[in-house]
Amino acid sequence: MSRGLTLGVRAAVMNEAGEVLLVRHTYTPGWHLPGGGVEPGETVFAAIGKELREEANVALTGPAILHGLFLSYEGARRDHVAVFIIRDFTRTAPKSSDLEIAEIGFFALSALPETTTAGTRRRLAEITEGAPIDSRW
Repeated sequence: MSRGLTLGVRAAVMNEAGEVLLVRHTYTPGWHLPGGGVEPGETVFAAIGKELREEANVALTGPAILHGLFLSYEGARRDHVAVFIIRDFTRTAPKSSDLEIAEIGFFALSALPETTTAGTRRRLAEITEGAPIDSRW
């Protein structure tokens, strides 16, 4: 038996102050761009809206702009992640910690938490500094 390809979504949610929204999950170390898995029959655009609502109480008020599609080299090397840039949004309510999300916050790009993951840092450098795009997560 083999496991099929999986598809996930993550978003670089940038506020007017130029800060980025990051989440720290309860089940894996580090700070990450918010996101999650794409369910069968769900588009990546629907998935990113759903994940932002669930993880951060963020509602899109404008388009989710596709930054790129990346291959995750962790695990089976068959997982792909679609990364979006979000600039138009509202926070529907403060987000409290729950079974999935330990912490959430907006951070200046120059002051990211020390444990921000390498993949998250690469995507942010591509988006905000024009770093070359690396197709691997």
